[in-house]
Amino acid sequence: MLDVAKAAEVSVATVSAVLNGSAPVSPELRARIQEAIHRIGYKRNAIARSLKLGTTRTVGLMVADITNPFFTDVVSFIQDALHHAGYAVMLCCNDEDVGMQDEQIELLIDRMVDGLIIAPAGDDEHLKRILAAAKLPTVLIDRLCDGIDTDAVVLDNHRAVQDATSYMIGLGHRRIGYISGSLETSTGRDRLAGFRTALAAAGLPFDDNLVRLGNFREMSAYTAAMQLLSSADRPTAIFSANNLMVIGVMKAIRDLGLRCPDDVSVASFDDFPWADVFEPHLTTIAQPVQAIGEQAAHLLLERLAGKSPETARRLVLQGRLVIRGSCRSNIPVALDDRGSI
Repeated sequence: MLDVAKAAEVSVATVSAVLNGSAPVSPELRARIQEAIHRIGYKRNAIARSLKLGTTRTVGLMVADITNPFFTDVVSFIQDALHHAGYAVMLCCNDEDVGMQDEQIELLIDRMVDGLIIAPAGDDEHLKRILAAAKLPTVLIDRLCDGIDTDAVVLDNHRAVQDATSYMIGLGHRRIGYISGSLETSTGRDRLAGFRTALAAAGLPFDDNLVRLGNFREMSAYTAAMQLLSSADRPTAIFSANNLMVIGVMKAIRDLGLRCPDDVSVASFDDFPWADVFEPHLTTIAQPVQAIGEQAAHLLLERLAGKSPETARRLVLQGRLVIRGSCRSNIPVALDDRGSI
């Protein structure tokens, strides 16, 4: 700043006023200072400024899987909302790994972010200790962690899967395979619980043999679906607990020479851009991704501004069942005495 002041033949205080908008400066002096900045290539030291002001105007954002369209959409809406409020985003991905999760959170804290928005990989004790020590405003998205009492924006996963499973039962399906996400996450547990609730409500038994772990991954789901569909008494329908896993399910159906929905009906959690491009078009549970992203950013901004209540807030949003062509009726057609419909 001293070099800029000398080049523009003004005081350091005047340069500071232009850079920080802290005092009115005449158009003539402002133009001289801007020209001097451009001529000598001055760059503001963001780290030094942050140390002086006690804020970096940066939010740390960690998601579970950046290749998942659900998370990329949520990230986009969070970033837009924070950008409008004057905050930058530092993005990390834990890749569904609690060890990497801890490293990434510590990295974000070391970079002096003002707050955190996290989709946790699992209920990790180390994560709880890190967040408790950091004392940063934090919002959880998509997933909850036992023992972390902080603001959160999540979906009613139990109700969403219960509704989708009930729909498949209503079509006459009695043997429904279920490809589960990681049970180390609240979403994995809640979605499986919703599946069990729908079966119980219909008077159907829960069969462990019809449940396979896909861990929210395409290849794991492919293996799981191959096991289910290769059994002697294969399911007539399969529910996939997220969008990446349904790709593995559809590949398994293809590789076994089966057809959807003629041989097996399929429904999935998470709507995504190509769900209505698949053949057949996929029946899915659509999450309100814009609301999730914007509400998470809103809750954090309120915490950063000191406008939030002391108690943690939990926003539970609702999913929407989008019915397309990947599920068909499995109700036997009644015949008359002559064998006609």
